[in-house]
Amino acid sequence: MSSVAGILVGLVLLGCGRRLYWAFVAGVGFLTGLALGPRLLPLQPEWVILTVALALALAGAVLAVVAKKLVIGLIGFFAGGGIGLLLLRHHGITGDVPAWVVYLVAGIVGLVLVRTLFEWALIVLSSLAGAGLIVAGAEGGVALSQGLAFLLVIAVASIGIVVQAGLRRQPPRRGAPGRGA
Repeated sequence: MSSVAGILVGLVLLGCGRRLYWAFVAGVGFLTGLALGPRLLPLQPEWVILTVALALALAGAVLAVVAKKLVIGLIGFFAGGGIGLLLLRHHGITGDVPAWVVYLVAGIVGLVLVRTLFEWALIVLSSLAGAGLIVAGAEGGVALSQGLAFLLVIAVASIGIVVQAGLRRQPPRRGAPGRGA
């Protein structure tokens, strides 16, 4: 079930992460819940992890609407950290550096990206997060090598970046059709 939910959330992030800012925040909450849930709640059934991920998604969406400026910085941190952990897991890297250090460093990079290049960072991070969820969901049904999974994340994220950059060039809609705004 979490594979299907992850793929669906990933598709929304991949295609609409910039336009649906609140959906991006919710998606990152979901991604963070899926990534950290098993570590924070070991030996819990999959439905508990999925429920925690969905709760974080809902909390993120509400915060995105209520406290946008604060959330912009936080979401950059959490998206960067989540993507860092996802890449660490996909490469199977276990070594001297604890996962929380990778999360912290990648989170700081995400925060800096979002603060300085908000719109492009939103496009890139939502595409990477969406691609990561899609590939992770697909791995539930298809065995992929770590290298192939990484290449698929990059390829799918690239498609999302192109789609969102194309949508970026479209002028925003103002008013209803037929009414001069």
